[in-house]
Amino acid sequence: MHIDRHERIFFIASALLMVVFALAVGISGFVYGIQVPQPVGLVDPRTVATPGASEFPFGDSPEDRIRELSPGRYEVYILAQMWKFSPGSINYGEKPITVPAGSTVTFYVTSKDVQHGIKLQGTNVSMMVLPGQVSRLTATFDVPGEYDFICHEYCGAAHQTMYGRLVVEP
Repeated sequence: MHIDRHERIFFIASALLMVVFALAVGISGFVYGIQVPQPVGLVDPRTVATPGASEFPFGDSPEDRIRELSPGRYEVYILAQMWKFSPGSINYGEKPITVPAGSTVTFYVTSKDVQHGIKLQGTNVSMMVLPGQVSRLTATFDVPGEYDFICHEYCGAAHQTMYGRLVVEP
């Protein structure tokens, strides 16, 4: 079978681009620590904020959803709803999430109403938040400072007020 010289060059270039893209994804995932949020469970979005309604503590008080598992290891259960993240919504009078520098924090996030997004500024934490689906993502915070998290999926009229704060103390 005869393949025109220009077609052969096009096929080879396309195959090389596929290899380059696959390497870029692999390097991003392993070297730079980019990870895909993992769905770890389902909850009923109508009752998720009710204490004891599920195996996840989204119904507990905001302070009780920040848990120190061991020195330097934390779990944070964030409930997104129009137009608030809890815990951490400083514009709604909640205290920021506070951890010491060098801590590894696992975020568990779900929504009780509509689709939201969460992006922790200055980190690689970014995920879509779906009603009833609990997603998990882990990050290590070595640099002290304030990290704001925002909703990056339009969720209604007051979407721009949906933000919170994580404080990493020295």
